Amino acid sequence: MKNIWIIAKKDLGSFFSSPVFYSLTSVFLILNGFIFFNILNFFSLQSFQAQQMRGGGMGLNLNEMVIEPSFHNMAVILLLIIPLVTMRSFAEEKKSKTFALLLSSPIHLIEIIVGKFLACMIVIGLMILLSSYSTGYLMLVGNPEMGPVITGYLGILLMTGCYVSMGLFASSLTDNQIIAAVISFGLALFMWIIGWGAQASGSGLGQLLEYLSLITHLEHFLKGLISSSDLVYYLSFILFGLFLTYRVLESSRWR
Repeated sequence: MKNIWIIAKKDLGSFFSSPVFYSLTSVFLILNGFIFFNILNFFSLQSFQAQQMRGGGMGLNLNEMVIEPSFHNMAVILLLIIPLVTMRSFAEEKKSKTFALLLSSPIHLIEIIVGKFLACMIVIGLMILLSSYSTGYLMLVGNPEMGPVITGYLGILLMTGCYVSMGLFASSLTDNQIIAAVISFGLALFMWIIGWGAQASGSGLGQLLEYLSLITHLEHFLKGLISSSDLVYYLSFILFGLFLTYRVLESSRWR
């Protein structure tokens, strides 16, 4: 665990000393805040119109109309942001010729991968934490159900782990950060939209495609549901992504 933290601390220092982190965080917060306040404004307008109608306000739900769409949009923004965070993880090490030195250190390759994964998760987790002002504002002015909010953040963090694992895998394939970001974005987007093919497929294949989709499992968390199936899917996805990263780096060690 000590070695993992050493790698994570090294990467965190690199992130926080670079303008990239502050630029990405600013873009994330601006986009997320803009979308959130537009969703909230639409909800306020609907509430006002419903109050003009007799008994019309009873059907409006803050969680369904504001919080769920906000989480959906956050997941999309993270889909765009995370490849830019993970692209440097191994690609930069390879390009600067420091990866060979890292492999020759008394730190196991698995610890290196997990340390870099942890560093990326801390960076993204900090971004999500900074964006939680939106939820805090809703708690002050409204009365949202806290269960779906908590499970929603859990689902977002698990999906973030999937994005990061794919990003690390993409970064392990090349020494070019731009190529790593493009591959990472393509993989994440594909796993997002793979469920769209379910309607055009047979029942068996359709169920498989829907199960493989990242967004399908997030829906349950946004409804306040935590199922073992969704947890197993996300954790297995993360472990599989880290395993592929390990295999790529292990094979490159002997070239």
